[in-house]
Amino acid sequence: MNKRAVFQDYPNRQSWPESFEPATQSHQLLLVYINTFLGATIAELVSYPLDVTKTRLHLQGEAADKLAAGKPIRGMFGTLFGMMREEGFRGTYGGLSAMVIRNLMFNAPRVVVYDYVRQQLIYVDENGNQVLSMMRGFFAGCLAGCMCQAIANPLDIVKIRMQMEGRQRSLGYPVRVSNVKQALESIYAQGGVKSLWKGVGPSCLRATLMTAGDTACYDLSKRHLIALLHLEDGRCLQFLASVSAGLAASILSTPADVVKSRIMNQPYNDEGQGQHYKNAFDCYHKLITQEGFLAMYKGFLPCWLRIGPWSIIFWIAFEQLRRVQGQTGF
Repeated sequence: MNKRAVFQDYPNRQSWPESFEPATQSHQLLLVYINTFLGATIAELVSYPLDVTKTRLHLQGEAADKLAAGKPIRGMFGTLFGMMREEGFRGTYGGLSAMVIRNLMFNAPRVVVYDYVRQQLIYVDENGNQVLSMMRGFFAGCLAGCMCQAIANPLDIVKIRMQMEGRQRSLGYPVRVSNVKQALESIYAQGGVKSLWKGVGPSCLRATLMTAGDTACYDLSKRHLIALLHLEDGRCLQFLASVSAGLAASILSTPADVVKSRIMNQPYNDEGQGQHYKNAFDCYHKLITQEGFLAMYKGFLPCWLRIGPWSIIFWIAFEQLRRVQGQTGF
């Protein structure tokens, strides 16, 4: 029997694109998952040193930080080149293993969830065109980011602590973590399962805004650029959309990213309570009152310089993988 005949009585069949009918939905989502993981990993290999730099800048200058007392405040390039000089090139890739595992639990699933949710929110206008409004795309991005970050939160804690290990060693302090497994065990030993989800609030907020700014903005930018400039779905369109997505994601997510980094990096007492910040609101308050409002955008430049190229590399790689597999553009 013809595949379409099976679903000819499906009540909302007009809302299903050809490549996303129920019979092929699982296969399509699996391909999206694999392509996202591969594209994200390729992008990380290129831009990861700037992620480490961004994390170091987030933690630099906090009143509770005793590691670098008396050390001069560094900017982006000073931090990056200082890492290379004091810790070697390897130091700029500290925590990469945690990031790759995180891609399996966050980056890949979030695009899958977004893709699934947006398909449910797309509607057909009076001209027969499939339309995704900005609010619906933003909602899909927020939902996908929050859900997947809630699952991947332990890997974020591990990544941030591994990114700070080179700094610990260069200042003569004992090593806290050496690999992902040991880091997870150490965090669990400090406060049980609860400690693995420390900072999940600002972490989910950051992921929500990041996914809305990156995934949803890329999707919506492509749709609007095609409509306004009549561009074909090729590398030029993908480049323009990914640039817009990278900038939007950086602006939206940086304040929550700073708070997330500080809460996840802080030490905890035997009762599992943070020694520097009680919660995200306390961190925001201390950040603004002790360091000024602009402290919420510490690390914005390396964040943008990282997310911008990351977004371009990721989306173009992702789209090319889809094309090789005979699929249409995202």
